[in-house]
Amino acid sequence: MLAACAVVVAVTFLRHRSAAEDEDPSETPDVIEYMTMWIGVVYAIVLGLAIAGVWDARGGAEDHVQAEAQALHEISERVRVYPPDVRDRIRADVNAYVGHVVTTEWKAMADKGEVTERGDALLQKVRVDVTDYRPANDFQAQAYQPVLDQMAAADQARNARAGSTGATMPGVVWFGLLAGGIITIGMVFALQIRRTPRELVLAGLFSALIAFLLFLIWDFDAPYSRGIAASAEPFLHLFPHAGG
Repeated sequence: MLAACAVVVAVTFLRHRSAAEDEDPSETPDVIEYMTMWIGVVYAIVLGLAIAGVWDARGGAEDHVQAEAQALHEISERVRVYPPDVRDRIRADVNAYVGHVVTTEWKAMADKGEVTERGDALLQKVRVDVTDYRPANDFQAQAYQPVLDQMAAADQARNARAGSTGATMPGVVWFGLLAGGIITIGMVFALQIRRTPRELVLAGLFSALIAFLLFLIWDFDAPYSRGIAASAEPFLHLFPHAGG
């Protein structure tokens, strides 16, 4: 933001110094003012849509984490009707998977934008534990299908999380956002702004606002790996000992 302000102020000073002595900034053609207004309106709409898109993607990423953590928690709780050895084995494998997610895999998502093969293997082990068990009585049989449903929900949430680890904005959209920002700020100079403090402050704030909004879009663009990122808090809340 400071760099954007500095560039605008510097260009304004350079332009003012190189301008002709008889140039009258107040005589800006009406068509330029009209074009500047519409360019600003269109670019504001594009920025708003981009911010809404990345914010929605970030919200979806948080929902995937919450759904996965809740499904695994339900598995751990519902298997309490199973024999102790089966119940303890399933819970141990669930805890091992969650511990891997909140430590190793979360770092891999932030650094590489992808989930780990080890996480796939650990979740598959939980699936084998759940699906291979044969209920010994009707009470266990009643709990068996809900546990399978929660297993499917956890797997689906993991796949959705894996699909949302990367950037959500296509490159062509970024090209449009950056080009639109340059054009919009460039139209300020088409209005022949002067070096008065008021106009310099407004031009600097305008460029800084655009820079801030573009940074906000960039920051939300990768839901798990940048400043304002989705966290593993749902896992840590439901599995307090997962963080080590």
